[in-house]
Amino acid sequence: MTKNPRRIVVLGTHGQYNIGDELLLATFLKQFGDANSYVVNTYDADDTAARIGDEYSVRMIDTAGGRLQLLRYLRGADALVFAGGSILKELSAATGRNRYSTLLMILGVVTFARWITRTPMAMLNIGVGPIRTRVGRRLAGLILAQVELVAVRDETSAALCARIGVRRPVISGADAVFSADPEWLLGGAASARADSRRAADSTLRVGLSLNHDIDAPEIWEHFLASLATALDGLADARPIEIHALPMQSRGKEHDDASVLRSFAERVPGITVIHHELNDHHDVANVISRCDVVVAERLHALITSAVLGVPIVPLAYDVKVRALATALGLDSATVDMASRVEPEHISAALAEVVGDLDASRRALAGNTQRLAAQANSGFDSARAWLAGAR
Repeated sequence: MTKNPRRIVVLGTHGQYNIGDELLLATFLKQFGDANSYVVNTYDADDTAARIGDEYSVRMIDTAGGRLQLLRYLRGADALVFAGGSILKELSAATGRNRYSTLLMILGVVTFARWITRTPMAMLNIGVGPIRTRVGRRLAGLILAQVELVAVRDETSAALCARIGVRRPVISGADAVFSADPEWLLGGAASARADSRRAADSTLRVGLSLNHDIDAPEIWEHFLASLATALDGLADARPIEIHALPMQSRGKEHDDASVLRSFAERVPGITVIHHELNDHHDVANVISRCDVVVAERLHALITSAVLGVPIVPLAYDVKVRALATALGLDSATVDMASRVEPEHISAALAEVVGDLDASRRALAGNTQRLAAQANSGFDSARAWLAGAR
């Protein structure tokens, strides 16, 4: 915590009913402490407030309609913090928006904060990319040149910063959620998880997280068919039970819950249990009862790693590929950049499930390293914050 309370504007992707985004916000508030006061942007103030509780002094502003309000708060803020997530990126065609929309919006905010309000700025534990065009790299460079402290969550983002030509030092670390401890993720239920993770029978409990928003939407149906075939093959060898992990259950077409319900129809011979997940505690408690987690969503994977549950990453974009590399799981990763055949998924499952104890040991070592990086990054962030205006 800072020695003197600070007024901090925290910007991120909040209020879009994505548990991973709200988990990031909760992590940053926990790390910065309850002595500060915060202004947080959100698309749904009531939803975000309900998720973070009343422990912190937080004022909500509307992301879409409160931009003038944001500029006014910047005038009185001690610091502006971009709190994790894929902040600097070009949007994919699947979003239906201009590829530079996010970059242009952030450029406007940081330029105002730098030259008008003179507000110290940090981008912490962020992801950089994908940025595939010269224009995108130019916009990202203009943004990063105005930010005092830049910390990225993976080596891929650090390399892209170097390619962009960022002159100031960039801290290469880990996603903020690696700083979390299991008991906090579980909401205080850590003592019960060891007894409840595995039943006495031989059933393999598979947590499954799917996200429709892939870089190559034309291969989505083929991927689902391949995944179903691979899981059916696994079920032929031993009893399995799928636990659906919807990280986003409303707020958009093809939300995770809808996708998982539809996928269950592809595997009628396998028991699929659908869970209503309201926050990261719910997610963590379901994961803690699984033997392995097969997931697209980044923070489903990170939560699993922190809880010590082996994972098979479904790499639908650059951030999941970078995480898989950081966890030493390249050979157990299903790369969704192109058509994925059932045998590829089966091989990844076999590598992890074949010896779960060995998978847990390997995962634990890499997770501890990333946790140390995340905590070191927050030490640097708190030191910077203590000296902010």
